[in-house]
Amino acid sequence: MTTLRDQTAIVGVGYTPFSKSSGATTLTLALRAIAAALEDAGLTPADVDGLATFRVGDSVLPMVVAQSLGIRDLRFHLDLFGGGSISHAMVGQAALALHAGVADVVVCYRALNARSGFRMGGTGRPLVDAVETPFQAPYGYFTPPQQFAMEARAHMARYGTQPEHLGQIAVQQRAFARDNERAMMRGPMTLGDYLAARFVVEPFRLFDCCLETDGAVALVLTRAERARDLRQVPVLIRGAAWGGGQNLYANQVEDPTRTAAADMAPRLYAMAGVGPSDFDLAELYDCFTYSVLVQLEDYGFCAKGEGGPFVASGAAARGGSIPVNTHGGFLSEGYVHGLNHVAEAVSQLRHTAGERQVEGAELALSTAQPGYVAGSTAALVLQRGA
Repeated sequence: MTTLRDQTAIVGVGYTPFSKSSGATTLTLALRAIAAALEDAGLTPADVDGLATFRVGDSVLPMVVAQSLGIRDLRFHLDLFGGGSISHAMVGQAALALHAGVADVVVCYRALNARSGFRMGGTGRPLVDAVETPFQAPYGYFTPPQQFAMEARAHMARYGTQPEHLGQIAVQQRAFARDNERAMMRGPMTLGDYLAARFVVEPFRLFDCCLETDGAVALVLTRAERARDLRQVPVLIRGAAWGGGQNLYANQVEDPTRTAAADMAPRLYAMAGVGPSDFDLAELYDCFTYSVLVQLEDYGFCAKGEGGPFVASGAAARGGSIPVNTHGGFLSEGYVHGLNHVAEAVSQLRHTAGERQVEGAELALSTAQPGYVAGSTAALVLQRGA
């Protein structure tokens, strides 16, 4: 799989505004983000012969998007069913299609009305199709905050992790969001503000939880040799990995503080030829503050159990050794199910992130949900091209 290294690149990024009520369909959102991404890359819909997305019954199919773009001969399309665990797998699989010559230009997109429309974990729809659901649902235990809260509690019991450690993650990411014009939450926040917020599911307070968001993000990918002739500095896909299968609940995993990311990370690093100390920044999937903390451990930035003190030291903050979620993350920018993490990494590696720019950034890690609930995960290693 090392043959995939640096063979493809992200050459365009597009966003819609992030809001609580978009006033648009998911098709319209997708098309707006795709148009912006193609403009960013200096390409047109006529150049596109591949489309990829992922969804949980809350978005629009690639074939519908293709028709709306006027694409007559779509050579590659990917429609993955699943949540944030497979967000980065979509990008990796698009890179594989490009490397194999199946397509020349692939647009990856995620469009959702997750606040005004289909609210994840909401009522009035079928339960999640998972092995453990029949054993949890009768007790009212089936929403993501409930599930992640139990893992956070286990980490606290085993390693002495404190609420203040989780709070530091929320506060540090808000500091980045204040310099991000796209962020839904840009107001100042102190640790006192965090601790004073109401509980959602203990130990999670309000600011431990990501924002339900309407919006869309699109990425344009092509092969590296073509990327050199396009408008933007290319961001090379140095490594991509996905996998899993160890669902915490269904497979009786002994250590709930260890995620599928811990198993996958060595594979990702071997493909990319890098290690944790090589990264200039990390965009870590932050559906909840705890998911950031556990990934700092499972991707090797600190030892298992030391995520809390690592965060408290300022290592993940602005100016730290590994700045994390430099756009404010899902906690403050908005939750576009993983793809806005990839887009932010691209901005950082292009050196176009403005006041929140990590100086001299050359290599970034961007991750999907680390494997709780779904039992799968994915991640990308991205590098600034020439």
